[in-house]
Amino acid sequence: MQSAGNGWGNGLLGVVIFSGSLPATRVAVGGFSAIFLTSARAVIAALLGAALLALLRQQRPARKDLASLAIVSLGVVVGFPLLTALALLHITSAHSIVFVGLLPLATAIFAVLRGGERPRLPFWLFSIVGTATVAGFALSGGGAGSLTGDLLMVAAILLCGLGYAEGATLSRRLGGWQVISWALILALPLMLPVAIMSLPLTWDGIGAPAWIGLAYVSVFSMFVGFVFWYRGLAIGGTASISQLQQLQPFFGLALAGLVLHEPVAWSMIAATALVVVCVAFARRFA
Repeated sequence: MQSAGNGWGNGLLGVVIFSGSLPATRVAVGGFSAIFLTSARAVIAALLGAALLALLRQQRPARKDLASLAIVSLGVVVGFPLLTALALLHITSAHSIVFVGLLPLATAIFAVLRGGERPRLPFWLFSIVGTATVAGFALSGGGAGSLTGDLLMVAAILLCGLGYAEGATLSRRLGGWQVISWALILALPLMLPVAIMSLPLTWDGIGAPAWIGLAYVSVFSMFVGFVFWYRGLAIGGTASISQLQQLQPFFGLALAGLVLHEPVAWSMIAATALVVVCVAFARRFA
């Protein structure tokens, strides 16, 4: 039987990988359109998933799993990447990153609704405190805001939470990397034509940072990160492991400061300490 520590280790590694997603997306939309970026990253990741499924001779998912895989595709293959790419046209990556702190609560709620999990009351209390900490940090001046960008980020978080919870439930039967691979393949008939139709009119002027951003979100954000994340959710429980997502905004802000040279406020340190405490207690009472 897999240990809880193994679940938390896999989940934390997934969070670290995901932390670079929004900074990389911010860089990539400087050279590519949001539509092309969303579809291209899905196509590239789908090809990786298909190759791995074929190499390891994995069985196709049962017909009863197709609806759940479609929900995963909607949430994490299409919805979150597209909405965050559009949001980053209006707000900085530092501002957008703090919204990711709302993901644990969204994932936990959908885990209750879709997965039948029943965390204890203290879990919800610490989750709400952690979420309020992140929300307060966002409202305190973590980057220039925009109503359009903020609403797009909220919608992205809701869809992503749904995709995480649904994928975690499937991962217990199909395996973590198999779930994201099949979800990507399911979306491929839609995303491939969109990628072709949204190709840049000219490749001139698209710098190396945009290409690096595209490569990162395609390989790591869209595939490798999910291998560890869904495995962690399946082993440790969706509601419990999802609380690690509260740490992602602060990993991401550090990257935004180092890579994009965006200002990072001192309040990040204080907020990080409080969120770490909330995650620790949420884990205990999950």
